[in-house]
This record gives sequence, C-alpha cells and structure tokens, in this order.
Amino acid sequence: MGLHGFCSADTSDPFWDWNRTWYTTKPDFTQCFQNTVLVWLPCLYLWICAPLYLLYLRSHDHGYIRMSHINRAKTAVGLLLWIICWADVFFSFWERSYGSNVLAPVHLISPTMLGFTMLLATLLIQYERMKGVQSSGVMLLYWLLALLCATVTFGSKISRALDQPLTVSVWRYTTFYTYYALLLVSLCLSCLTDQLPLFSEAVKDSNPCPERGANFLSRITFWWITRLMVTGYRRPLEEKDLWSLNSADRSHKVVPELVGRWNVECQKVKRTEQRTLYSPREAPPSEGKEGRAVESEVLIVKAQKAKEPSLFWALCLTFGPYFLISCLYKIIQDILMFVGPEILRLLIRFVNNSSAPSWHGYFYTALLFICTCVQSLILQKYFHVCFVSGMRLRTAIIGAVYRKALVISSEARRTSTVVLALYFLWQNLGPSVLAGVAVMVLMVPINAVIAMKTKTYQVAQMKSKDSRIKLMNEMLNGIKVLKLYAWELAFKDKVSKIRESELQVLKKAAYLGAVSTFTWICAPFLVALSTFAVYVLIDEHNVLDAQKAFVSLALFNILRFPLNMLPMVISSMVQASVSLKRLRVFLSHAELQEDGVDHKAAVGTSHSVSIVDGVFSWSRAESPTLKRLNVCIPEGSLVAVVGHVGSGKSSLLSALLGEMDKLEGSVAVKGSVAYVPQQAWIQNATLRENIMFGQESREAWYQRVVEACALQPDLEILPAGDETEIGEKGVNLSGGQKQRVSLARAVYCERDVYLLDDPLSAVDAHVGKHIFEQVVGPQGLLKDKTRVLVTHGLSYLPQADLILVLVEGEVSEMGSYQHLMATEGAFAEFQRTYAAVEHADHDETVPTSGTKASEGCSAAAPAGPEVSRVSKPGQTGEEDKVPGKKAKQAEGGKLTEADKASTGRVKLSVFGSYLKAIGVLLSCVSLLMFLAQHLGSLSSNYWLSLWTDDPVVNGTQPNRRMRLGVYGALGLFQGLAVFGYSLSGSIGGILASRCLHQSMLYDVLRSPMSFFERTPSGNLVNRFAKEIDTIDSLIPSIIKMFMGSMFNVVGSCIIILIATPLVAIIIPFLGVLYFFVQRFYVASSRQLKRLESVSRSPIYTHFNETLLGTSVIRAFGEQERFICESDQRVDLNQKAYYPGIVANRWLAVRLEFVGNCIVSFAALFAVVARESLSPGIMGLSISYALQLTASLTWLVRMSSEVETNIVAVERVKEYSDTEKEAEWKQEPSRLPPGWPTDGCIDIRGLGLRYRPDLDLAIRNITLVINRGEKVGIVGRTGAGKSSLTLALFRIIEASEGHIFIDGVDIALLGLHELRSRITIIPQDPVLFSGSLRMNLDPFDCYSDEEVWRALELSHLQSFVSGLPNKLSHECSEGGENLSVGQRQLLCLARALLRKTKILVLDEATAAVDMETDNLIQSTIRSQFEDCTVLTIAHRLNTVMDYTRILVLDKGEMAEFDAPHNLLAQRGAFYKMAKDAGLV
Repeated sequence: MGLHGFCSADTSDPFWDWNRTWYTTKPDFTQCFQNTVLVWLPCLYLWICAPLYLLYLRSHDHGYIRMSHINRAKTAVGLLLWIICWADVFFSFWERSYGSNVLAPVHLISPTMLGFTMLLATLLIQYERMKGVQSSGVMLLYWLLALLCATVTFGSKISRALDQPLTVSVWRYTTFYTYYALLLVSLCLSCLTDQLPLFSEAVKDSNPCPERGANFLSRITFWWITRLMVTGYRRPLEEKDLWSLNSADRSHKVVPELVGRWNVECQKVKRTEQRTLYSPREAPPSEGKEGRAVESEVLIVKAQKAKEPSLFWALCLTFGPYFLISCLYKIIQDILMFVGPEILRLLIRFVNNSSAPSWHGYFYTALLFICTCVQSLILQKYFHVCFVSGMRLRTAIIGAVYRKALVISSEARRTSTVVLALYFLWQNLGPSVLAGVAVMVLMVPINAVIAMKTKTYQVAQMKSKDSRIKLMNEMLNGIKVLKLYAWELAFKDKVSKIRESELQVLKKAAYLGAVSTFTWICAPFLVALSTFAVYVLIDEHNVLDAQKAFVSLALFNILRFPLNMLPMVISSMVQASVSLKRLRVFLSHAELQEDGVDHKAAVGTSHSVSIVDGVFSWSRAESPTLKRLNVCIPEGSLVAVVGHVGSGKSSLLSALLGEMDKLEGSVAVKGSVAYVPQQAWIQNATLRENIMFGQESREAWYQRVVEACALQPDLEILPAGDETEIGEKGVNLSGGQKQRVSLARAVYCERDVYLLDDPLSAVDAHVGKHIFEQVVGPQGLLKDKTRVLVTHGLSYLPQADLILVLVEGEVSEMGSYQHLMATEGAFAEFQRTYAAVEHADHDETVPTSGTKASEGCSAAAPAGPEVSRVSKPGQTGEEDKVPGKKAKQAEGGKLTEADKASTGRVKLSVFGSYLKAIGVLLSCVSLLMFLAQHLGSLSSNYWLSLWTDDPVVNGTQPNRRMRLGVYGALGLFQGLAVFGYSLSGSIGGILASRCLHQSMLYDVLRSPMSFFERTPSGNLVNRFAKEIDTIDSLIPSIIKMFMGSMFNVVGSCIIILIATPLVAIIIPFLGVLYFFVQRFYVASSRQLKRLESVSRSPIYTHFNETLLGTSVIRAFGEQERFICESDQRVDLNQKAYYPGIVANRWLAVRLEFVGNCIVSFAALFAVVARESLSPGIMGLSISYALQLTASLTWLVRMSSEVETNIVAVERVKEYSDTEKEAEWKQEPSRLPPGWPTDGCIDIRGLGLRYRPDLDLAIRNITLVINRGEKVGIVGRTGAGKSSLTLALFRIIEASEGHIFIDGVDIALLGLHELRSRITIIPQDPVLFSGSLRMNLDPFDCYSDEEVWRALELSHLQSFVSGLPNKLSHECSEGGENLSVGQRQLLCLARALLRKTKILVLDEATAAVDMETDNLIQSTIRSQFEDCTVLTIAHRLNTVMDYTRILVLDKGEMAEFDAPHNLLAQRGAFYKMAKDAGLV
C-alpha cells in the first residue's frame, strides 16, 4: 500500500510535497510526514540509546536517591503522557467502530509506538534515581527532540485550524495540545537537578566540586564554575575557595592503576627474557658442550637488547578508554566544521537568485547559528576530556616516579636525576600532547625533516637543562661553602657555560621553527593560489565566481588553523616522546634486592643480627666494598665498630639495612630497625615532628627521650621550643643539634635493632658522654635493645659487649674489649697510643647549667639556637630566670617562607622589563613584520572578491591573468613577512631569556646567607627550572600567537564592516560583552595559575627531601606515610589546576557564543541587504566571519596565556629586589699587594645581631691577635664562638665596632677580596659533583704538583692515587661516594692549597678517628706555622698548647690569655679544664 496508503485510506495525503515545503512563501510539511517521521524520530532515538545507557548505569552506580518532589513530578508527567498516547489509540478504535470513513493505519501505529516510548522514558527516570543520577543528558535530549518535532506539528495544526476550521478533530487537537504542554513541563523538569545520593562522598565533603551535582545544561556550558569565577572577580581567590578534587582524579585512584599496568608490562618483558634464556637451541653433537654454552649466551644478550617494557602502552591502557570519548567528540566536531562552508555556498546562491523566497535566507542564517553553537559545545567538551586526561596522567606519573624513587638501588641513583624526570612531566605531558593528536591531518615531508631535527635539538637541550638544574641544586645546597671560599664566580661561570650551550641549541631550533611556520602559513595560500590558477588557466570558460572562490577559501581556512597548530603539536609530541623515554628508563632502573636482608630467618634464634660469608658492593660493576664478613650479634648487646677513615664502617650498616648489593652470603636481622646516619637527615618540619616521625604521641616517653638526648637546653633557647620550624636540611640547627635530633627520632620510635653511625662525632665530649650514658650505654634507655655503634670515641669501647675492627672492608679482629687487649693485636697497640689523650677529653663535664650543644655549626649557623635565624629571646641571664618571659610564640618558630602567590593584575613594568630584555629595535621590527603580513593577507582576499565580481564577457573573464599575477605577488609578500616575524620573534625570545637568567643567577648568588635559610631550595630550583623554561620556550611562541590572532580579529571586523555596515550596530555591543567576559575570566584564571604555581614548589621540596633521606625512610619502614604525603601534595596542586582548566572551557564557550553571534549577524544583514550586495563582497564577509570565532577564542586564550605566563618573568625578577650582600670587589681596589702579609687581627668593640629586631648575639669584643699566634676559642653553646668567625668572614655584617686585618678595616673591602684571602675549614665538609681536582681548585689556579702536595699533606695521597681516574675521579652529588672522614680531609687539602695567612678551624676534625685527628693537628702545626690560626674547640686538649685562649660567655669576652696564665687565674677556663680532667 506504500506510505500514501499508510497515512490515509484514499491516498489523498502524500508523504512529501516540494511545493508545500520549499517553493512557497508559507512552508509546511504534509500531514503524513508529521504523523510518521516527526513522531517516530524521538522514539527511535530513545530505543537506540536505552540499551547502551542501561549498561552504562549498571556499571556506574553512584548510590541511591530518595524519592523527591522533582522525581515524583517527572514520573507523574511521564505517566500522564503515556495515558494520553493510549487515549489516542482507544479513540482511533472507537472512531473505527462508530465512524463512517475507513481509518488509516498510521493513527493506530504512531500513538502505540509513542505510548511504549513514554513508558520506557518513565521507567528510565526511576532507574536513574536508583543509580544515583542527579541530572540526565540522555533524557534531556529526548524531551528536547520530542518537543522540537511536536513544535513543527503544533504550528502546522494552528495554521490549518485557521485556514480550514471544518477539518478539525476536536478530540485529537485537545490531546495533542495537552501532550505538547506536558512535553514542555518534562523538558523543564529534566533541566533541574535532583538531590544528592545517600552516602555519597559529596555529603561528607566541606567544599565538594559542584560538577557532580550540576545538571546537563550546566555541564555542557560549564555554568557550574560561575560561582567560583564571581568570587574570583570580587576578590583574589585563596586556597580555601578551591573545591576538593573529584575522586576519579585523586592520586589514590589514579596512581595504583598506572603502577599496576606498568608492573604487568615489566613482568611480560621478564617472562619473554626467561623464555629465551631457558630455551637454548641444541647445538649439533660435534660442537660439544662449549658450543651449547655459547649459543645460549648469545640468546641472553639478544633477549636483553630486544625488549623494553612500554610505558606508552601502560599509559594507553590506563587512560585510553576515557581519552577515546574525546576522539568521538572531535570526529563530530570535524564533520560539523565543514557544514559552515556548505551553508556559505547556499547563502551565495541565495543572494544570486533573486526569485528565491526570503525565508530561505533566514533559514540558512538560523541553521548557521545552530551548527556553530553545537560545534562550539562539542569542541569544548573534547578539550575538557583531553585536559582531564592530561591531569590524571600527570598525577599518575609523579606518583609512579615517587614510589620508584623510594626503592631504587644506590647504583641506579647515581645514574639518574629523579627530580628532573619529575619536573619535565609538569611541562610535557600537558594536554597539548593529547589535544594535538586529532590535528595531525596533513603532514608534509619538509616538516618531517624539521621534526626529526627538532627532536635531536630537544634531546640536547634537555641534557643541558638537566646538568644546569643539577648544578644549581648543588650550589644551593652548598651555598655557604661557596660564600666562605668566595667561589661564587667560578660556579656562576660553570652555570653560564651550560646555559650558553642550551641557548645555542634553542637558537638552532628557532631557525627551524621559522622555516616551519613559513611553510605552514603559506601552505593554505599556495594551495588556494595553485587551485585557482589551474582552474582559470586550463580553460578560459572556467569563470571564478564568488561561490567557487569563497567556499574554497572557507575550506582552506579550516585547514589553516590545524596547520598553524601543527608545528606546536610536533614539538609537543617530540618533547613527550623524549620524556616518555627518560621516564621509562628511570622506572626500569634496578631496585634494591627484596631478599637482601632476611627478617624471618632470625626469628627463634638468640642472635639479633647475623651475617654469614657476606660479600657486598655498592654497584655490581665495582669491586666489593665488604668481603668475607661473618658476624653474629647476640640479642640486646652493644657492638662497637671501629676502623680508619674509609675502612667500610658505614657500609657495614648499609649492608644490614639492605642498601647494598649482596653478592654472596646471607644477612638476617631480627625485628624492626632504627637507623641514625652519620650525616643527620632532618625534615623541613617542626622539631617535635622530626622526633616523633609519624608515630603516635606519648608525652611522658617524649620528654624522657628529649632529656636523654640532651635536647632540653636547646629547646629552651629555640624561639618556639619544640614547635620551632626547622629549615631545609636543618639549616637553623648546628651540626650537633641535628645529630641529636636524628638520634632522638630513633630512640622515640622504639625499635628492636639500632644501627648508629657515629652519632657522637658532632657533639661536644661531655655531651657525647651524657648521651652514651643516658641512651646507648649499658644503663641507657636502649639497654635492652641490640645496638651497633660505629664510633671513633675510644673511651666508650670498654663498655661494649663486642668490638669489630674493620680494615679495608674486612673484619680483622673481633671480640670483647678485654679479649682484644689481651691478644696484643693492632687494636691493643692503637688503643694504648691514644687512650691517654682520650681520657683527658672525655671527663669533660660542664658547669651545671646543662649540657652543651654542638658548637660546631659551620660558619653561618653558629651554635645552634643562638643563630637560628629564627628569632630568639634576649641573651641576658636575668631573663632566663623570669619564668613569665619564656612564653614561646609559635610565630617566632616560623623560618622558611612558603612561595607566595602575588595577587592582582600583572604590572606593566613586567612587560616592560621583558621588552627591554628583548631590545626595543627588535621588538619594533617584529611588530612591523606582523602588520605587513596581515595587510598582505587582507589585500589578497579583497583582491579575490574584486576578481569574482568581474563581469563575464562571452563566457570568460578578460583580466584574469592580471588578477592572478597580483594575487600571487601579494601571497609572496605575505610569506616573506611571516618568515621575518617568526625569526625576529624567536631570536628576541632567546636574547630575553639569556638576559633574565643571567640577572637572576647573579641576584641569587649575591643574596646573603639569611636569604637561603628562609627560602626553601625547592622554590629556587623551581625558578631556575620551570620559570626559566617558560621564558625559554613558551613566552615567545605565545606572544607570536597573540599578535597573530589580534591582527586576525581586527582584520575580520574591518572586512565585515566594509561588506555589511549594518553590523556596526551590533559589534560595539558584542565587543563590550566580549571585553567583560574576558576581564571577568582573567581575574580568576591568573590567580588560579598563581595558586597552582605556588602549590607546585612543595612537591619538589618534599621530593628532594625524600631523596636525601631514602635510607632513613626505608630503615624505619615509613615508605607508605611518605607516599601518602607526596600524593596529598600532588592532589593539592591539582586542586588549583582543575578549576583553571574548567575556567578555560567556561570562557571558550562564552566567547565562541559571541563569535557565533557575529557570524549570524553578518549573514543576517547580508540577507536583509541582498539587493545592494555583490556576491563577491558577501562571500568575503561571511568567509571572514566564519574564521572570526576561532580567532576570537584564540585571542582571549592567548591574552590570558600571555598574562599568566608573563608571571614567570615577574617571579624571575622578584629576586632582584631582595636584600643583597656587599659588593664582591671594590673598584679601585684599596688593598696592598699580597695582603694580608702578617695576619694580625685587631677587633675593636665588635657587636653583631642576626636580625634587626633581635638583641646583639655578641657585644663589645675588643682584642688583638698578633702575627702567627694560635688562638683557641672556647665557651659553651650559645656563647658566640661561631658568631665571631661569621663576623670575620662578613657572612653577617657587624652591627657595631670594627675588625682590622693588618691594619685594613675589613668592612671597606669587597667580600671576595676578603674571603679569598683567609681560609676556613668548616664543620660540614661539602663537595660538589665534578672531578676531585675541581673540588680542590675550581678556578684552576694551581698546578697538578701543588694539588698532589696538598693531598699528601692531608693524608689522602694513597687513597687518590689508588683511584682509577686519580684527580679526575668523579665525585657524586654532595660527595656521596666518599666517606665523611675523607671529605673532611679534602677540605683540609683545600686549605693547604690556598695557604693564606689566617686559618679558621670550625670543629674541623669531628668526623675522623683519633689517629687521623692527630695527623691533621700535626699537619696544621707544621704547615701553618707562620700563619695566624683560630680554632673553635670541642676537645680542650687540642688547644692546650696554643699561644692564647679566648673564653666567651653569653656573647661577651670572659678571658683572653695564654693557657697557663688562665689556669693560674682559676677563672672560667680553669673550671672547664678541671671538668675535662686536664688539671
């Protein structure tokens, strides 16, 4: 019967009729079409979506929503609709039985189908409620579609009722109008959001992300972020305004997924390797056994070469499914993109055809508006998915890298710089990598070549950047040493050299970039030119009319944007592949042996620790450090480990911790372990948190521990007691205090086995004695635990249950003290030689006022608290007695300053300083080039429109060759301008980044010590890494794109105004709206970017801290806690990042809407004025309008990017305004040549304070030290001994009084002139990564003979000549691959090389054994015989033979005379000597 019979019995109602729908001034659809297609379309949509949607709901259960008014209303309306549909069906049956005419089948089938669909919709509403869906997009689209279809019918029914009132069926009309009204209600209801599901996370959250509860419309337009934006517009956003992260984006959800997938990848590779290993090909019998062995060996080698675990694949599996959704969005958006040019074609046809009804034009305009809006929404959704994928990727990778860093073996640690791997991710795996994939539409061979070259440059630049950041990191860690030795310039040159090579590579990349930009900007033009040329030249009857030209142009412009993006995408992908490779290498590094230490085997034995036939090495490639070890330690015993510097004492403890590679034998340790390293690892936290180390609080035990570790007196002097914040690496504690905090941490944690690596070296003798008695010894807190103590203190040995003597990595003797003395071995002989000396030392006790903290804080943080630059109560004894004055303020305890986010608009001066860094001339040249290119572009298109309007004579255009020639010439001019601005822009950017980096480096090095104590190194490294990188690579390209899009927008507006002047009414209004939206957005976006930047530093800082303390964290088994802490910091950073990306989408949706309005108005006014417009001008106007949306959005994106990224310049310039030290060199120099020739020191009325608001730390010190005198400086903690040396080196400037050296006032000298002519051997021996020679002589001033001589005198010659590379031996970062004692001797060698007239020793022999100490003392006596030597002494016996002794007390000079005179006076010194048993 066909559709005609289906719709009406007498086939009077056709399905389609062109004359009724198109070729008429009053369009309408036929009845049949309305009753079939318009009814069935929404039904089909719902039945197709329902199965997929039900599956989705089954797998995504968000909890259960209770029945609410909204839900009841939705259900009721759904049921009413269902009833109405069935009423229609029954009415049709009734009509059939009682009516005279035969009823068409459509009246039964359509309402039945609709009825079932309404029932399905109602059931879906209930199922959604049970699965916790608060607002449904599927249902909203269904109601919208149903309403749109019904609206057409609605209009048709009304006009029919007006024209033919007699044909109206009252019942059907009534039911339809009711149906229509209910559809409207349903649509409104589906726009509302239901309440939260029961037990959802958001209920418990104080500030949940509003996204979950937002309705569908709010979600697709990103309306839900508006409240945050309003807050940000009214006042700068703060951290408390940020929402919690969605649970799907948090570390605890994202990281384990990736780690799991990566482990599976690694397992796969291992399995294939094993398969190859164990399946050697059988060799033919003749070859015998050797052949077979060779065969399988070859296979092994191949297997290892063949396969690497793929990080990329692991990432794809983890994030791929979510990312695929975005590809779907992108495909739809790409299809819609080509609708624009198609509508443009129809519009031009409409303008040419004067007989077409005018509603066609309005119809096309409306269609254009709807298409562009839908396209905008889909594109933004695509971007959103991409950015969220990028964010999760970042979280996952940082988490994976951090977890790996905690288990990486020491050998692998040397070869990789983890921090960098982490830092590159922040940049590279940004969403640009993901977003760009869809854009790779066209690729041209020339760009393939460029991309390959770019990749090699990228790798080279990353290498340089790596080494630069690594060096910076070390310089910041050892800044005090650089200042004391006046080495800043040597290291500044080293950094600048690396930086230069980095900039050379950047410059080459810039040339390539210019070529690449040139090819891409010219490509669309060349395509257009060649197409038009071929078209008009091939046949003279081919006429280039507006329709052909501008539709082609619009299509070429669609290609232009992706092609412009292509160079960026390529470089992003290159960066990503380089980063992925580095990450893969890092994540594949060897881990510590799981079975290195057996904790199970020891259970049930009486031995707490046992090593059987142990052979250990730090790396498989090197020879073993410890050999043939057989040690059994009974439970609860105290074991002392002794031996010379470098004999392997610390390595033994590392072997017990499982930190070394176990090559042979077995190690068993019973129970839990605590470890105190030789160089204390202190966290940037309060003192209390450092001691408690994540354990639960037990106040009484805590107090006992603090007492036993002699920390009570220190707590009294620290500004906020144990709530004082300790700076990074413990900068505001002295060496001894750090060591005691580290010990207190171990004691507080109560473990079974204690491994103590010489914790008594950095403390005064009597404090050491106190700690030994109270903590380690037979009566101490740990008396029931097993203790392994590495020590140089001989007086403790008689109390040990067992002594191990190590010589070159082997145990030479072992037994109790009595046993070893009786065997008369090397130990006994050594003991007899040094015991007397030691005895003298160790009876030292101090006046009852409490123990003495280590004095030996090297220059800048002299004796602990008194320096702790924090702040400190008055030093006078009176105040201490007044209990009321001891109220500590937590504020005083703050030390480090967190990175602050500046607020408000970026100042114009920042842009000014950037332009100044580029150079004014270059800036102007770039601008002119830009202008030229855009003028060229506008002229060529305008010329094209004139060409298309040329009259056609005899089927051809007479002037076409001239037109074509001019068109081509304009194109060529455009290309040259592009090349020019691309080049000048890139070169300018490089000049600017060179200038800014140099000035920042200089500013940081010129800062005083107090600046480094306040500023966490993470912040500084962040500036040198992230901010400089932004200036290097981002800012130039962003500025180029900003200028490009700005000129595009202005050009488009001019063309549209020329074509349709009516648009002038609309443009100012839209312009104001546009400007308001942009300002509104930038206020929040800029602040979010700053918050994100500030919350990034703590991630680095924590990461750095963890790397320094991995062995401690592992020993205590605290990995989980640190992983949680790292995850929290990352989540906190993402909390600021997520609103930032949503704000970008919010902005884009609004701006694209403004752009779409401009397009529609341009089309609308063109339709209105179609009589007066030429098709050429109209085509030009609309093709420009179509581009405008993209350009507008891009312009705002870029202007806010410029503003948010220029913050990098602001942050780099920040350090130019901080306080600086005095000048390094005075011009002209006032120094006599060879100064100081005598080394006389004359101090007159010296006083100094650490901060302007504090009391004087030392005051009215007046004394004269003559040429060649040896002066010992003694006094208890806080007496100001180290402050004196600080004043001498002007690390802290004197507040009053003067110091003269050889009659020259040192305050008038340049700092380098002063510091390079006096020498200090500091307490903390600091080395830098580089050769040994560089560490001794960074300026290359001395010959190799002199260096070897210095090494010989410092007893290192045999050690260094035994190294394979001798003086070129590479020291690892911080000198990790030398023992502390060896580092101390290297510092002595530095002093011997410089051989100045004044030498200061600050506790220089704390970390060496007695024998070496004696050697050092004798070297100093012989080599510095004619020099003035100042020694801050712990051990009084080392200064008893000095010329004079200076006794300080509470910052004032108590006594100053020869030792025998002082003893005779029976004053303070006598008392100290008596306590020490020297009298």
